Amino acid sequence: MDTAETGPDPAGVSGALARVARTAVHGGGGCGCAPGTVGPLADRDDGTVVRHGGLVAKAHAPGTDPGPHAARLALAGHPDLAGIFLPPVPGARPEPLDGRPVTLWPYGPPVDPEDPGAAPWEEAARLLALLHRTPPPDGPEVLPAMRAPAKAALAVERMRRTAPGHPAAGTVLAAWRTVPPDPGTRAYLCHGDFHLGQLVRDFRGAWRLIDIDDAGVGDPAWDLARPAAWFAAGLLPPEVWARFLDAYRAAGGPAAGADPWERLDLPARALTVQTAALALAKSTVERRALDEVETVMIDTCARIADSRTVPAPAASP
Repeated sequence: MDTAETGPDPAGVSGALARVARTAVHGGGGCGCAPGTVGPLADRDDGTVVRHGGLVAKAHAPGTDPGPHAARLALAGHPDLAGIFLPPVPGARPEPLDGRPVTLWPYGPPVDPEDPGAAPWEEAARLLALLHRTPPPDGPEVLPAMRAPAKAALAVERMRRTAPGHPAAGTVLAAWRTVPPDPGTRAYLCHGDFHLGQLVRDFRGAWRLIDIDDAGVGDPAWDLARPAAWFAAGLLPPEVWARFLDAYRAAGGPAAGADPWERLDLPARALTVQTAALALAKSTVERRALDEVETVMIDTCARIADSRTVPAPAASP
């Protein structure tokens, strides 16, 4: 598991989490881990992550519901999902920190953001197809709904609270009004928040999915929504989108037929709105201008509001 590095407060949850990780690796002994293999990886509202050698400790978001969390954690370690999700470290779970559940995971090298040409789009597509084709396993924990539709709605509400007067807020809300409620009728296993940052290599060097916080059952088209939205916005090259989609279909993925936009249109619109809404909320709080990618997503919201659909360029397979 890996995420973008930040600088969390060592006196807060991240400091306590670092001690949990150190103890899990060394017990009460000394640390001989190499420089660069110990330290924070992320400290965000939705999770705090630290690395210690070959292990990663994560404090999940405040307010995490214990029941769905336990079901998602069991899913990541279920033998039916071996080779899809990176499994948690076996054994007893650490005590919660400030009421936040704590989990331990093997460290895995992430996708290199400095080498976009080497991004594992085909491997990601095959993992998603395999996940979507796997029947939800039986077990004592009832799998919750995957959270992708809920996260889109939460992003819009966050924008409404933090950036109601932003000049682009009306554009984002107009695009949001074209997105009908998700019917929630397809009970496939879904990741719930797929992007390339949710991939790491395991100890054998194979790519695996990480981050179970949004996983559950639902419509698998939502797992393809982010790359679909980026393609429709012109941010993902047509040839990369074609490779991703072809690999997903070849692996038997159920979310893209001959015309993929029959299934992808609604979730791609929702993910466009979600990205734009978060951009307005964050840029307002940070008192900065929108960056180039954020501006593109706002412009795409304007096109959605005008046409009531995500335009699929002619190069779409």
